[in-house]
Amino acid sequence: MRSTIPVRNKDDLSLAYTPGVARVCTAIADRPELAYDYTWSSRVVAVVTDGTAVLGLGDIGPAASMPVMEGKSLLFKEFAGVDSVPIALSCTDVDEIVDTVVRMAPSFGGINLEDISAPRCFEIEDRLRDALDIPVFHDDQHGTAIVVLAALTNAARLVGRPLSDLRAVVAGAGASGIAVSRILIEAGIGDIALSDSKGIIYEGRDGLNPSKEQIAAITNRSKLKGSTEEALRGADVFLGLSGSTVRESCIATMSDDAIVFALSNPTPEVHPEVARRHARVVATGRSDYPNQINNVLAFPGIFRGALDVRAHSITEGMKLAAATALADIVGEDLSPDYVIPGPFDERVAPAVTEAVAEQARRDGVARV
Repeated sequence: MRSTIPVRNKDDLSLAYTPGVARVCTAIADRPELAYDYTWSSRVVAVVTDGTAVLGLGDIGPAASMPVMEGKSLLFKEFAGVDSVPIALSCTDVDEIVDTVVRMAPSFGGINLEDISAPRCFEIEDRLRDALDIPVFHDDQHGTAIVVLAALTNAARLVGRPLSDLRAVVAGAGASGIAVSRILIEAGIGDIALSDSKGIIYEGRDGLNPSKEQIAAITNRSKLKGSTEEALRGADVFLGLSGSTVRESCIATMSDDAIVFALSNPTPEVHPEVARRHARVVATGRSDYPNQINNVLAFPGIFRGALDVRAHSITEGMKLAAATALADIVGEDLSPDYVIPGPFDERVAPAVTEAVAEQARRDGVARV
């Protein structure tokens, strides 16, 4: 919070607060859209969590989650100049979370959902998107998905194959695994199979929750069953989003010029040096190896672009546009160690912002 005007005397005070502020209030009451110009609500994002799925720490509760939310707010500001407020809720019931966010939404221009466990996170986001006319974005899902798509687009270009020619295996059917699979399907990947702790997900498998039933209906056209490691035989892409481990011998069974994104933190599913023995391109979620898949490449610019045009939602087209903008930054410098730009590349946020804003206009969700 900082002052944008000086308050040095009673005249300044009368403008900043009563009675001068009443003129702004009555103007907004008559024309609600003026709130976008005369309050912070069009420029500030709420970073909301219930503390049930924090980084690699799991369900640590709202108080312990606050440092992560504060860090997220720092990244919003540092990378895209977006102001945000960290909010940790002391409830985990879906109805209570939705009601709480809806009630506080008039104070904000967007809602960034963070570290809410699956499968509740899917319903919470869907219901908030339906209820609100401001962008709602669960970063654990869509931020990860956008950066993975950008990196995989360039990795495919490096090995000389289109996405439509690739078969991928995703280990982990939580929020990020399902979102990654959905965006890759939208982008036209050849085939993709997800696995959870019980093995490959397929239609008709016993015990699937609703979100897994939905993803089963649009994935695994090869009708694979069994374990993740069995599915890797001949696969072109491995995407690890599970926290599990994969043996080197299984990575060795993948196709020539394989692509391995082992994204669990702090310990990847397979060590990057091990994966490099068998894969052409290796990416991780870590900063000490090349090709870091980092959500900070996406969410600051996505919200900046959405806020700049006062978008009332974030569309699938805007997500795909963000991924394309990220991939394009690499350009002709593409190499096995450079399929995605780094987080401190100053081109990233402006490129994503511009692409998202333009796509919002194309998709008809922009208000300016």
